[in-house]
Amino acid sequence: MVEIRYFAAIADVVGKDRESLDFPADATVADLRTTLAECYGPDLDKMLAVCAYLVGDELTRDPSVALTPRVDVLPPFAGG
Repeated sequence: MVEIRYFAAIADVVGKDRESLDFPADATVADLRTTLAECYGPDLDKMLAVCAYLVGDELTRDPSVALTPRVDVLPPFAGG
């Protein structure tokens, strides 16, 4: 089970700030993106492609990184 936390625009699109999903032990960020696009529609994958992912203590955009028990999905933030 992986807890996925959503922030900013991604949270708005999926309509929640977190959820838990089952993934196999060897699942990767690419698997997460595929699953989320299947759940929320292919347009979400365009947003996920520009997101960073906090996987454990590692901030990454690498789709081959293995998932940990919690993953944060972080869209680009605008400052002001």
